[in-house]
Amino acid sequence: MTDMVTASDPSPETIGYGSSTKRERTGWYLYDWANSAFSATVVAVFFGPYLGNIAKVATGVLDDPATKADERLTAPIKVLWFELLAGSFYTTVLTVAVILNVLILPVMGAIADRSPHKRRLLGITAYIGAGATAAMFFVSGTGYMLGGLLFIIATVAFAASIVVYHSFLPQLCKEEDRDKVSSIGWAWGYLGGGLLLVLNLVAYTTFVDALGGEAMVARLSLCSAGVWWGLFTLFPLRWLKDRPPLEGVARGNVLTDGFKQLGHTMKGMRKYPLTLFFLAAYLVYNDGIQTVINVSSVYAVEELQLTTTTLTMTVLIIQFLAFGGALGMGWLAGRIGAKKTVLINLVIWCLIIGAAYSLPVGAAGPFMALGATIGIVLGGSQALSRSMFSQLIPKGKEGEYFGFYEISDKGTSWMGPLAFTLVFEATKNYRLGVSVVLFFFVLGFILLLLVPLRRAIIAAGNNPPERL
Repeated sequence: MTDMVTASDPSPETIGYGSSTKRERTGWYLYDWANSAFSATVVAVFFGPYLGNIAKVATGVLDDPATKADERLTAPIKVLWFELLAGSFYTTVLTVAVILNVLILPVMGAIADRSPHKRRLLGITAYIGAGATAAMFFVSGTGYMLGGLLFIIATVAFAASIVVYHSFLPQLCKEEDRDKVSSIGWAWGYLGGGLLLVLNLVAYTTFVDALGGEAMVARLSLCSAGVWWGLFTLFPLRWLKDRPPLEGVARGNVLTDGFKQLGHTMKGMRKYPLTLFFLAAYLVYNDGIQTVINVSSVYAVEELQLTTTTLTMTVLIIQFLAFGGALGMGWLAGRIGAKKTVLINLVIWCLIIGAAYSLPVGAAGPFMALGATIGIVLGGSQALSRSMFSQLIPKGKEGEYFGFYEISDKGTSWMGPLAFTLVFEATKNYRLGVSVVLFFFVLGFILLLLVPLRRAIIAAGNNPPERL
């Protein structure tokens, strides 16, 4: 990496809120590049099917060649004091992880807004997540409980680090440049996550025998995401700068002060009911988006009986088309407004769910075509939603509000996986589990349609753009 500071950049000593060096902004972009390895390699492709297979091994049904595929999914496993179906273990673990996020992330946002040591917070959360991800290499045999525990730790640490990462944004640029800087970060994330996934796909398709079989390649791929995440996190930790927080430094214990500040924030949010209305709409429809991301790998492997190679190629298509989709939807938003563009995206998401429900077993080509459609709307849905929400936040409260926002972002959701798990537990049918996700897009569309966006932006003390 080269030093990207130019003569026109301000010196680090004179940098304040709303200004930064090119080197510092590059460091910020590189954290999206780093952590997207977890979203792309772990969440979207390898971990769901691998953990599901580990759970099926633990039931013993794989030892009997006469056992049917659906019987392998519905064989029971022991999880603490409960019995679960092997086919629902991954979505159960995912639900537990994100419920913990609901409890932890708003507090993390409050701490980030009051801490003068954001880099330290970023480093702690990032390396806890990266370490847990790298340790997934040791999940083998019947160790489904170890795999579930590591995934919960990694998911919570991942989301906490993203909250801290978001809180840097208002420090780096003025309001008029925030959308541009944020979009570049998204783009770097798509490219970084996609590049590592390409390398893992090459390993899976070319060196699977030399590396010891599919299970070993999956373990190495999971470990590589943790190593990638940890390695590239070194750059933002070195190049980002700490600044005095706008809300003032926490008095006494930063954790207890964070809880106190969270209480003040929740009381203060009552003054902005329209911001909360938008947040509710976002949490509903984005929970649908994240559920599609989280369960698509399990659905592809278990229900459609597609190969890991097909699944990985589909995720690569999504990763790289999401970059262009974000730019294309951004162009459309500039002409008809962000809200209208997201509403169009939600209609397309509904069509995607219908098509996924109807896909026949073994339909690799249609599945990849569906992935391409997801790629087109995924980037736009995420980038424009974050852009709209950033206009609804009172100045100086970004970390706290993004703590709530992050409850359903970057591969985390809880309502969708919970609904998916309950439907599968009741019906033993993955297709019905996928179809229930349609509810989140329909309800999210209705709620977003009812948000008076211009009035909400003005109420938050910000200036609305010409087109909404």
